Amino acid sequence: QAQLVESGGGLGQPGGSLTLSCKAPRMITSVFNPTVMAWYRQAPGKERELVAYITANSARNYTDSVKGRFTISRDNTKKTVYLLMSNLKPEDTAVYYCNALTTTKQPKYDWGRGTQVTVSS
Repeated sequence: QAQLVESGGGLGQPGGSLTLSCKAPRMITSVFNPTVMAWYRQAPGKERELVAYITANSARNYTDSVKGRFTISRDNTKKTVYLLMSNLKPEDTAVYYCNALTTTKQPKYDWGRGTQVTVSS
């Protein structure tokens, strides 16, 4: 079983919304709850980039290109992290991945399969 399982991607219209989910079935609650969780994305031909992260007390940080459009949240009871993507743009097209972050803000676990988001009219 994968450490992290992403879902919720698909085809979105420009200006539309999508919500991604990331479940951590193998992480016990006492590990998940204090862990900083993050969403990354990788567009075709580009390097993977950090999109947003959320701390244990729900402090949030976003890359500039998604500020005001994306919202990261977490539900510790479900060991799940969400990414609400609003006002979608074609440049949001990418495979989206989640991961935990180390204390130095590096990805902690092996990458999962990700979920494809395509924004097109």
